[in-house]
Amino acid sequence: MKYREFIADKTRDCAVVAHRGIWRNAPENSLSAIERAIAEGYDVVEIDVRRSADDGLFLLHDETLERMGGLDLRSEALASGNLAVLRLRNRDGGEDNDFTLERLPSLAEVFELTRDRIFLHLDVKDREVIPDVIALAKAMGVECQVDFWASLKSEKDLRWIRETVLPHDVLFMAKTRLNVPGAAAQLALLGELMPGVCEIYFDDLQQLSALNDIRRRNGMTLWVNTLDSIACADFTDTAALADPDAVWGRLIDAGISVIQTDEAAALKSYLAARRA
Repeated sequence: MKYREFIADKTRDCAVVAHRGIWRNAPENSLSAIERAIAEGYDVVEIDVRRSADDGLFLLHDETLERMGGLDLRSEALASGNLAVLRLRNRDGGEDNDFTLERLPSLAEVFELTRDRIFLHLDVKDREVIPDVIALAKAMGVECQVDFWASLKSEKDLRWIRETVLPHDVLFMAKTRLNVPGAAAQLALLGELMPGVCEIYFDDLQQLSALNDIRRRNGMTLWVNTLDSIACADFTDTAALADPDAVWGRLIDAGISVIQTDEAAALKSYLAARRA
């Protein structure tokens, strides 16, 4: 099944997105963390993408390699050969986690590992790198398994998305904030673009009603993060572990059908219990 078809399927259960892979027993954004997400049967794995000095594409969240690789350098400062041999700290890195035998993976390695096995949410840290990522996905024949994400705050953003991403017929996800002074402008842009999926931020679930017209017109899927650091309105992973009905259950009942989490196993178990 193509990622676009999966996202649009109204009969499926809520999709579980494993944030940076399953990183509690493996380095985040590593091949092992991604393999664990595949083995444990999650729907999507989120990974972060940055560029090397010679235009290679590698997995890294932070602006520098310090937390995961122990080097206070940007990935863009090193050639691909230097990045490819860099050992990663375990789990979410930092000085409290030991270095492992895992190496910083290239995006090509990830595409090969995940081919026809799991969908990929690509958080490309510099949107100017997105054309290179699309080109690699198409060259490797995995363009139907990945999505691309960007903010949609201005007419300039809208033009960029239409010119840079949409011609390649890959799944695009807009990011829209319903809890800011410019929310009306973002909603208008969203209504022009009509993406198949939208990552939303809100202060109250009632704000989701602002999306009703767009959703009636194109069936847009709603994606929410319950990651503790960026969750909306206290709908956090930590709160969900204590009371999943009050967090994941309320989100699903409100029409959310994709949840990105650091507690993928707990969410998967909760969804199974809801089905029982």
